Amino acid sequence: MGRSYRGVMSSTARVAKFHAPEILFGFGALPEAAASAMGLGARRPLVVTDPWLERTPWPGTVLDGLRDRGATPVVWSDVQPNPRAAQILAGADAYHAFGCDVIVAVGGGSVIDAAKGIALVVSNGGHILEYEGIDRVRLPLPPVVAVPTTAGSGADVSQFCVVNDSDRRTKVTIASRSLVPEVTVIDPATHATVPPAVGAATAVDVLSHGVEAYFSRAAGPLTDSHALRAIDLCVRALDRLAAGDRDDDRQREDMALASLEAGMAFSNAVLGAVHAMSHPVGGRYDSSHGEINGVLLTHVVDYNASVMPSDRLADLARAAGVTAGAGASRNADRVAERFRRLTESIGLPTGLSALGVRAEDVPVLATHAVADLCMATNPRPVDVETIARLYREAS
Repeated sequence: MGRSYRGVMSSTARVAKFHAPEILFGFGALPEAAASAMGLGARRPLVVTDPWLERTPWPGTVLDGLRDRGATPVVWSDVQPNPRAAQILAGADAYHAFGCDVIVAVGGGSVIDAAKGIALVVSNGGHILEYEGIDRVRLPLPPVVAVPTTAGSGADVSQFCVVNDSDRRTKVTIASRSLVPEVTVIDPATHATVPPAVGAATAVDVLSHGVEAYFSRAAGPLTDSHALRAIDLCVRALDRLAAGDRDDDRQREDMALASLEAGMAFSNAVLGAVHAMSHPVGGRYDSSHGEINGVLLTHVVDYNASVMPSDRLADLARAAGVTAGAGASRNADRVAERFRRLTESIGLPTGLSALGVRAEDVPVLATHAVADLCMATNPRPVDVETIARLYREAS
């Protein structure tokens, strides 16, 4: 009789699970969003977008495709950057009022987060903020088709929904596998309408996703390859951006792919201190998420590097375009400096004070950051005092 399966398993073995939506990627993919929605049963889909995007061709292309296939879409565009809980609840009311069945999100991370929040509320009821935390969603959501029009948030492939809690003046994170959209349709052509400053900020957001997913305590072989690929693509694109090469198909495709790779990595590995610290700042000052991450990334890399194995730091250095050396601390220093220079070279702020952060707010920011869901997978332990120090160093 042979040995049992249990008997030959390594004592350090870990079973990894990887969750991703159906992905349609490439120039010309946008019309497929309507076909995907119809395949999911759309007859009266709620198309979620924002007022600025309504002036671009992208929502109209999706709406035309839905109408051509016999659907009667309803447009809901009351979304602003860092979506508020009240807006999500209003979107859920619109979904019910018009008898909608499928949600199609056409926009950046704020639009897609709002769409996922609407889907959660219409199926599970209650207030969106009641679902803060992990796996509090109990009932299935209506199908969601995501059409990202920026390279940045990764919301189109992730299990997270980030909502601004206006009362507490912070962002809250909701995590559930059911928040992963059924389909994401990624057409790099839609990035042509992204303002340069927004494109720079979202690119740094992609970089922070890749780095934090790679550093995460939940990282593994199924996420590392995506994280490192995202970092490699992103730093190359940022180098071209710094050189003034802003408006070509190669740049758009590379950043769209980097965003996808990073999104799949962090959706499954989660994030860390950069995002945990970024959420309170964004919630309190309504600042750009990507710009905040760009400021914090260097400081968090420095902090976390001491607990990262030297071989992982060497791989990170190579992905970041840095010649890997023999010492772990030297590789960490080189990577942190590389990220600092990249952020500076594309014109983003290098200190939190430039984003309105006040010294007297640091204690409350640190308190919110330590409690943030993303902090659970940061590789190095933190406390309120440590986070307050990092905020001050980043100011």
